[in-house]
Amino acid sequence: MEDKTPEILEALIFASDSPLPINKIKEIVEDIGAREIRKAIEILNQRYESTNSSLMIIEVAGGFQMVTRPEFADYVARLYKNRQAHRLTQKALETLAIIAYKQPITKQEIEHIRGVTVDSVLRTLIERNLITVVGREKAPGNPLLYGTTKEFLEYFGLNSLEDLPKLKEIDELLKDDEKFLESLDQVALEQLAPEELGIVNTEEEATEAANPEKKQDELPKNESENGTSNETENSSTNSNDDL
Repeated sequence: MEDKTPEILEALIFASDSPLPINKIKEIVEDIGAREIRKAIEILNQRYESTNSSLMIIEVAGGFQMVTRPEFADYVARLYKNRQAHRLTQKALETLAIIAYKQPITKQEIEHIRGVTVDSVLRTLIERNLITVVGREKAPGNPLLYGTTKEFLEYFGLNSLEDLPKLKEIDELLKDDEKFLESLDQVALEQLAPEELGIVNTEEEATEAANPEKKQDELPKNESENGTSNETENSSTNSNDDL
């Protein structure tokens, strides 16, 4: 009997309106394991490639999703050109970048880094389901802690937070790629550089997202050590950011 597993998964992934996790597939298809699922999807992608199909299946946000190949992005964008108004603003992207790399993080910490209030930006990001409240910090007042969501991963085509570009890579791109610099007509380079966003990569910060309890316990100490220098840097950006 011919194995129809690839065709079954193709139908499921095509019909799903969000990335389809392996566990969900296993609930639907009897007697199938993760290895068989990945093998079937590999077969499908090989078929698409061999027939020059415009489609492919990728793993994103913890599941599988059927998407168009990058070379057809311009045509797809024309189809949805009326949706361009819903893109995130540069200020929202900057705030989202801080949350993504330093989560869990409080509103006060975000404002300390950016040097401006972020109430409206946070509200927008929450309405777009890109961030959510993930808990409260163990500090006076128990301020809310914010983190990214599954929708954040889908929006940026990431399978997990581990797929985020390394800050060192971003910094090098911003400083060394002349063509990229020429395209930055909305904000100054200094506003986009990781060190100016307060998200310079260190070994300690790289593990914060994976160990939020340690971050919460050490936060008061870190604030007292870094407060003076950060406030000095932020005071120079207040006049340039009208958020």
